[in-house]
Amino acid sequence: MASAYERGLVVCHCCNKLCEHIEIDVGHVACPRCETKLYQRSPNSLQRTWACLIAALILFLPANIYPISYFTKSGTVQEDTIMSGVIALAAADMLPIALIVFTASIAIPFAKIIGLSFILISLKFNILRNRKSRLRMYHAIEWIGKWSMLDLFVISIMATLVNLGQILDFSCGPAATAFAMVILLTVLATESFDTRLIWDDVND
Repeated sequence: MASAYERGLVVCHCCNKLCEHIEIDVGHVACPRCETKLYQRSPNSLQRTWACLIAALILFLPANIYPISYFTKSGTVQEDTIMSGVIALAAADMLPIALIVFTASIAIPFAKIIGLSFILISLKFNILRNRKSRLRMYHAIEWIGKWSMLDLFVISIMATLVNLGQILDFSCGPAATAFAMVILLTVLATESFDTRLIWDDVND
């Protein structure tokens, strides 16, 4: 049974109209309903996804090594990395918050990087032959990515409460920028990947 790709059909990502692949310019077709430029496959999808994943993996290291926050009290500065912050929260009997920070700051970004990398490698070397399993894995990665910013929300609330209470001063460290870039790059990697490639033959 021939696929839509093999029949020269393409779905408009704007209005969802199924269109014939009629050339109007080099590499471009236009939707007859909304005149959006269409592609049977997103251009350079794999390359863009790999670029974002590699950049995210590189930044993941400084995001976890360098201080993500500074607390100042009575002239004494205490710096915390993500992991030391998790340990400190757990030691202060704030285990739920510690779990949230660990999951959203370390587990989720790392799982997204590894998961997307596995999908890309499986497409190249046909490791996981079940295409539905690949798609389910992608949707799972897409879903857990929505919780990546949860720990920043918790940290910002804690910082606000601390500053309002005038207990100590709070400021972000260099790892905060690296961590924000990791989150952004993993989101871009997820959005850059064209899931239709899962249904193509490996050697296409």
